[in-house]
Amino acid sequence: MKLAVIGAGIIGITTAYELAADGHEVTVFERCSAAAEETSFANAGVVAPGYVTPWAAPGMPGKVFSHLFSRHAPVKISLPLSSRELTWMWKWYQACKLPTYLANRARMQRLAFYSRERLHQLTAALQLDYDRSAGYMVLLRTDKDHQLVQPGLQVLRDAGVAFGEITASQARGIEPALNPDTSFAGAVHLPDDEVANCRQFALLLKNEAQRLGVKFEFNQAVGQLNPAQPAILSIAGEVAPRRFDGVVMCAGLASAKLLQSLGLNIPMAAVYGYSISAPIREPLNAPRSALMDERYKVAISRLGQRVRVAGSAEIGGSLGVKRAASIQTLYKVLHDWFPGAAQHTSAGVHVQEWKGARPMLPDGPPVIGHSGMPRVWLNLGHGSSGWALSCGSARVLADLIAGKKPDIDMEGLGIARLGIKLA
Repeated sequence: MKLAVIGAGIIGITTAYELAADGHEVTVFERCSAAAEETSFANAGVVAPGYVTPWAAPGMPGKVFSHLFSRHAPVKISLPLSSRELTWMWKWYQACKLPTYLANRARMQRLAFYSRERLHQLTAALQLDYDRSAGYMVLLRTDKDHQLVQPGLQVLRDAGVAFGEITASQARGIEPALNPDTSFAGAVHLPDDEVANCRQFALLLKNEAQRLGVKFEFNQAVGQLNPAQPAILSIAGEVAPRRFDGVVMCAGLASAKLLQSLGLNIPMAAVYGYSISAPIREPLNAPRSALMDERYKVAISRLGQRVRVAGSAEIGGSLGVKRAASIQTLYKVLHDWFPGAAQHTSAGVHVQEWKGARPMLPDGPPVIGHSGMPRVWLNLGHGSSGWALSCGSARVLADLIAGKKPDIDMEGLGIARLGIKLA
C-alpha cells in the first residue's frame, strides 16, 4: 500500500521503518526541519520496562496537590488551565482507581517488554551504533523512600524483572562516582535495563528506512483532513492534494488536533518535561549508566561523553516558557549525586536546557491500531514512555495494517478503550 506517516519523531520513524520493511510505499511528513526535533529530542533515554507504568495511579491526585507549593516538586501545575486540560485532569483522576490502574499497567508493561526485545533485534540486525549503557539504579534517599517503593517492587517481581535491593555501599560499588558526601538509605538495581540515546537511534533508523525507500519530507505541515477522503492530504503551500491508500497518525498532539476534523476527539494533553545535557568534565566523576532519584523523580543518564539530567511533569503552561524552578531541580539533583560530573560553569561550555511536550492520554497507555475511520491508523499517546514503547508499538501496528496477529495481546491498546464515538 501507499501510506503516509504523519510525524518524524521516534514513533513516526519506527513506524515508517516497520511499514517499509513489510513492503509498503511510505512517505513521512514532518512539520519541523529535521527528524526527532520535538518530544524525542532530549529525553532521559531510560529503557526500563518494569518501570513503565501509568501516571494515573492510586494516590497520585493527593501527591500532585501536596506538591503544589513545593520548590522542587516532581509535578507542577501551571495556572490557568484550559478547558481541555481541566477535562483531561478529570479523566486522569477517574483513571486513578485501582482496577483501572492495574489493567493499564499490565497493558503498558506487556508492550514495553516486547518493545525492548524489538529494539535489541533492530540494533543487532542493522548494526546500529548509538550511545547506550547497561544497568539502571533507583536511588532511595531515606528509609521512607525505601518503604514507598515496596509496592512497585512487587510489580517487578510479578513481572519477572531481575532486580536487587542493595545497600548504599553496594550502590557505590556499581556507581563509584556517587557523591561520598550524600548519604542515602540504599537503591534498587536493575541490571537488565539500560539507557540509550533516543534521538541518535531515531536518526540511524531513519537512514535505514530511507534505504528501504521511505521518503521523508520536512517542513511540511499537513492541512485539515477531509472526513470523506481522509487519506487525501493537503500540504501547506501545495495546490494539488497527495493521494494515499492510508494515513498513520504518529505526531502526538499535532495528530490529535488533525483528527478533530474527522470527529475523533482524542483526550490528549501535553505533560511537559525538562532536561539538561552537558559535556562530561571527568569520566571518573560521571555515572556509568542511568540512575533515578526516587524522591524527585529525576533521572541522571550517561550518554557517551555527556551527562543528561531529566525530569519534572508540568501540566498547563506552554512549550516556549521554561520554569526556572524545574531547571534548578535538575541541577540540584545532579549536584547531590555527581557534583563533579558535568562541565556547566566554565566559560564557553554549552549546556543544553530543554523542555518537551509529552503527548499523554489520561489513563496511561497509548492508542495503537485502526481509528474507526476508513484508511486512518493511530500510533499515539505514549506520554513519557515513548522511547521505551516505540519499537514495539511500530511493529504491532505494522502487523495490524498487514492483517496479521501481533506477537502480543493488544487488549486495551486500541481506540475502543477510550470509548470514543465518531461525531
